[in-house]
Amino acid sequence: MRRGVGDSAERREVAAAAIVHAGRLLLAQRVSPPELAGLWELPGGKIEAGETPSEGLRRELREELGVETVVRGRIGADVPLPGAMVLRAYVVELESGTPTALEHAAVRWVDAEQLAAADLVPNDTVWLPDLTDLLESRT
Repeated sequence: MRRGVGDSAERREVAAAAIVHAGRLLLAQRVSPPELAGLWELPGGKIEAGETPSEGLRRELREELGVETVVRGRIGADVPLPGAMVLRAYVVELESGTPTALEHAAVRWVDAEQLAAADLVPNDTVWLPDLTDLLESRT
């Protein structure tokens, strides 16, 4: 059976990491594109062909932050993106390393109150209730 263009099975995935440690969530500050530079996001990136979402997200976090991680379950709703892509968030645990802004302007840890006030990229705001619940359940 042929799937439609809008079918999620044909969408390329962009994975975002909800990394919580000591009751705080890690945010990364974008440097590009110009319209998003300076805004904060969950770190992550595009899953390459042949990678599982877990493999791709672990690779992206190694490249962007210099950390090793364990990817747990999904969190929040799918966020449709242009170009037949979909943005998905995953709960991620740090395995080793200290997050360093290798491809971002900065990284920072925020609690639920700071998250609510953060200047997030528009796509990540969809997950605010889910991320707040995650933070509150881990404190």
